[in-house]
Amino acid sequence: MTDINTLKKAAFGFSQLPDDQIIGFESSFGAHHYGRLKLVVRKAEGAWLWDINDKKYLDCLAAYSAANQGHHHPAIVKAVVDSLQGNYGSVISNVVYTDALGLFLKRVANLVPQMGLRFGGNANKVLPKNGGVESVETAVKMARYYGFKAKGIEDGKQQIIVFTRNFHGRMITTISFSPTPKYKEGFGPLTPGFKIVEFGDLEGVKKAITPNTCGILVEPMQGEGGMYPAPKGFLKGLRELADEHDLLLLFDEIQVGLGRTGKMFCFEHENVVPDGIILGKAISGGLIPVSVFVTDSKLMDMAFQPGRDGSTYGGYPLACVAGIAALDVIEKENLVENSRKMGEILKGKILDIASRSSHVKEVRGSGLFIGIEVKDGDAMVFCRKLLDIGMLANDSYGHSIRISPPLIIGEEEVDYIADKLEKVLVD
Repeated sequence: MTDINTLKKAAFGFSQLPDDQIIGFESSFGAHHYGRLKLVVRKAEGAWLWDINDKKYLDCLAAYSAANQGHHHPAIVKAVVDSLQGNYGSVISNVVYTDALGLFLKRVANLVPQMGLRFGGNANKVLPKNGGVESVETAVKMARYYGFKAKGIEDGKQQIIVFTRNFHGRMITTISFSPTPKYKEGFGPLTPGFKIVEFGDLEGVKKAITPNTCGILVEPMQGEGGMYPAPKGFLKGLRELADEHDLLLLFDEIQVGLGRTGKMFCFEHENVVPDGIILGKAISGGLIPVSVFVTDSKLMDMAFQPGRDGSTYGGYPLACVAGIAALDVIEKENLVENSRKMGEILKGKILDIASRSSHVKEVRGSGLFIGIEVKDGDAMVFCRKLLDIGMLANDSYGHSIRISPPLIIGEEEVDYIADKLEKVLVD
């Protein structure tokens, strides 16, 4: 048994136990549900991670956009610590109100452009949950109920259009419409009611629409699916089809929202406004799990009355306090503009590296959300090499190196990233 005193004597981090022992604990006592790179992180601050030997690694994952504001941002940490010390951070029964939740809901509702404009511009409403996948399922419930209540589709016959290479999480309903076999094999029976169409294929969407179609769920830029932006005009085309056929257009911006692509919301690149949006990860600055589904008030009130939804920790005070502080940081520190500016510089450097590399097939993305597709289809080979020289990156869809650092980086970090990529990609 581990001596608890050993865990409390670290110079930094939670313990001084050797890396091999920590990895052994995960292997022995944890589910093997992730393929991990061999790094035990002992400290995280800003855009950097440290191991037990005080070696620094630039974090080019930012926990899949959860740490857009950087790790342990002092303003968010202070807000969380103040709430705990001030005794207003604990979970409270949803049978009563809390000021933290009310203020958080107002903050999010006013940050997001008016959803569902064709429903009258009734102001936004927000339904909070914990992880992003929960809010995806909230959006699915919204679309299905709209189909049942507003369109008269027989309950149980509603259909939602989704897309190839999609990733919306790993709960039963979301894996049911995943095109990736390993996500769902053996976990049946799966949830029916989804049609998968090729990402970017508007004609395919048109053909997939039937009288039972109630919604379209799409990532405006795919993250886990290979770092693919929506083709130009695709989102506008979806908006037109949704309007024409009375469908709810729902955007999953869990990874790409809140400044990641150089706009506050990814859909702003095409000036297309959905009927509902899903946000998570960076909405609390990487400290407390929280996610939201935002839609027009008329739609929200139609679908969600007492008893139709609920979550003990969804929007609890500590998460709301972190969320308000996290959104303040994005705006006050101009992280959206910094993402755009640093992203342009970084992408230019990566394109230059690609032009001299025998390994790079294509460079995609915008802001600080960049994918580097490699020719042999095995991006993890390069990610392991990057880790060895002080940079954490991961693959996307197997074939692309994902570059998505915290939005706080400056030109020094951009040069660092370019230098490391040069070392592993240019022979």
